[in-house]
Amino acid sequence: MIRVLLTGGGSGGHIYPLLAVAEEFARMRDVSVGLSYVGPKSPLNQEFFDRDIPVYTVASSKIRRYFSLNNFIDIPKFFWSVVQALHRLYVLMPDVVFSKGGPGSLAVVLAARFYLIPVIVHESDAIPGLTNKISGRLAQRVAVSFPEAEKYFSKKKVAFTGNPLRAELMEGMLDREKAKEKIGFQKNLPLLLVLGGSRGAEQLNNFVLDNLPAILSFTQVLHQSGVLNYESTAMTADAAMRATPSISDRYRVIGHMNTSTLRDALCAADIVLSRSGSTIAEIAAFGKPSILVPLESSANDHQRANAYSYAASGAAEVFEGKNFTYHVVELKMKEIVSHPELYEKMSAAAKRFSRIDATESIVNEIIRLAALRK
Repeated sequence: MIRVLLTGGGSGGHIYPLLAVAEEFARMRDVSVGLSYVGPKSPLNQEFFDRDIPVYTVASSKIRRYFSLNNFIDIPKFFWSVVQALHRLYVLMPDVVFSKGGPGSLAVVLAARFYLIPVIVHESDAIPGLTNKISGRLAQRVAVSFPEAEKYFSKKKVAFTGNPLRAELMEGMLDREKAKEKIGFQKNLPLLLVLGGSRGAEQLNNFVLDNLPAILSFTQVLHQSGVLNYESTAMTADAAMRATPSISDRYRVIGHMNTSTLRDALCAADIVLSRSGSTIAEIAAFGKPSILVPLESSANDHQRANAYSYAASGAAEVFEGKNFTYHVVELKMKEIVSHPELYEKMSAAAKRFSRIDATESIVNEIIRLAALRK
């Protein structure tokens, strides 16, 4: 029995790769694995309970390199989380810890180091956050999703693997026309999929709502607004479409997409409008041309670095600041959907960028480190 402890938290970008690794272990028949999760309290922890993975919590704290009154709260919370993590790991005593970073994870990595438990860290962004920079120094291995991130870690321990994707996401994929019909859209009209991440994106929501009749004049829209923004988005969209009821069936808003819904949506999409966090890995795996709008307030400006790294492959266009205006974006969307050769070029570039074997590579490394510890 290999005991593997998963840690990370704060968003779906931290949790979903952990779930991908857990699902890969569940599919294996020749390895017996006991999984557990240690991280901050979060509604996303239900995903682990649903898979019968025990959950143990530690305090959540943010590490800041600048002055903030919140530091007077978070610094004591951090030391308390280390005490909690030491206790959790003493009881669980895993063979390997796999960390995705985020609030609470550094305390677990420090506890693992204290008990001489090997650690694998995964970094999803082109510019690592402070937590993973520190964790990477303590880890035996570091996996990264962007080649640009390799320079932040020791050459002896870092590897470019890509981002782990849930196996369920890649199963039962349909072609575009069948997927559109399955989710209730017209098969012969382009579909724009708007993804703001697990929490939604107010900037993308406002962009769609402010220009909805114009967008729907030449395309359809499936809009993930984020759970907290769902009601206000739906109400505003209804008001915007009252003047054009004939095209109201071309728009649908969803607060949150589960794995199967996201799979069907990505299969059906012609273009994806998205932030540039870990969602890039999913867009790339499905080979979808995309328009990326980096979050300007992202830590270390990592979303901007992600976006331009991915766009350099030819798979996406990046719009930010003053350039993110409707008429400019409209021209680009129309260009992509009306020129099959451009669409196929961007789709092929996305697939080349994707590393669909990322989960398997990380799982194999976890097993290797566990064997060394045994």
